[in-house]
Amino acid sequence: MLESAEALVAEHAALEREMADPEVASDPDRSREVAKRYAALGPTVAAHQAWVAARDDLGAARELAAEDAAFADEVPALEETLTAAEDRLRRLLVPRDPEDDRDVILEVKAGEGGEESALFAGDLLRMYLRHAERRGWRTEVLDATESDLGGYKDVRVSVKSRGTPQPGEAPWARLKFEGGVHRVQRVPVTESQGRIHTSAAGVWVMPEAEEVEVVIDPNDLRIDVFRSSGPGGQSVNTTDSAVRITHLPTGLVVSCQNEKSQLQNREAALRVLRARLHQQAMDERNAADASVRASQVRTVDRSERIRTYNFPENRVSDHRTGYKAHNLDAVLDGDLDPVVQSAVDADEAARLAAIAER
Repeated sequence: MLESAEALVAEHAALEREMADPEVASDPDRSREVAKRYAALGPTVAAHQAWVAARDDLGAARELAAEDAAFADEVPALEETLTAAEDRLRRLLVPRDPEDDRDVILEVKAGEGGEESALFAGDLLRMYLRHAERRGWRTEVLDATESDLGGYKDVRVSVKSRGTPQPGEAPWARLKFEGGVHRVQRVPVTESQGRIHTSAAGVWVMPEAEEVEVVIDPNDLRIDVFRSSGPGGQSVNTTDSAVRITHLPTGLVVSCQNEKSQLQNREAALRVLRARLHQQAMDERNAADASVRASQVRTVDRSERIRTYNFPENRVSDHRTGYKAHNLDAVLDGDLDPVVQSAVDADEAARLAAIAER
């Protein structure tokens, strides 16, 4: 642990020198890359400094304890400080997901349950939008198909951080655990007998990729245009502005109809397609990565039920981590951090266990 920490401390110092180099400062791409890595290493360097200080303080107290009983009294507290500092440093040294600093494209799709499922998909969308607002992230609805009662048959939204987020605080680092089937138990607005029904909606979260990272050959695309359907203002339903893109090599199909402009819908569809292709490549890499397979939280299948929202009991339950709380109203209002943190902690524990087994 000490050796790996010292290597990162040395890299942090080298990056600091590089940031002062005029040649680096004149290269925006390199400067941004160096600054991003420097910021990412900051917490680990601070934790290492705290660990070294705690180790030295304990060593000095133990040496002086033979001569002065006052120092002996300090040893237990200093041992606890060192243990805490070591635990924090060890956690920061756990290999991170290289995608953690990315923004995301999040999709919510109604499942079993008809209109009730579509209404629940709308509740989930609102939950994520409010959660993003609480965390200071920017959101943009890329495409949406509304249901007759005001819910959503499916909806895609981009979630972007502002500035350079701290390690583990970017949208992908937090929201990647949301992928899967979300189940709701409540009395639907369409139920006249007051009976509790169970329905579900699916969530898919993908890290957003830049154009230079996922290069798409225009010859690999079939682009169709059609007239938008569903609620919309002037021009939305009266012109062929909706776009459907088929990626011929993979068979992936993406359609967007939210904007009035065909060009805007095309750009939105390409963003989603790039994210899906990037996710596909990630899935292939992760299939061969033992450290990824070790965490059941991170590799959850999109068809797996991950969470239940029980309205009569005001309860939310995460089936992967065992998290349970009776504050469903607050969670649906965007107070999602404790639920997400349970998945983050479970993922971290799995990674630590995998390292210990090596």
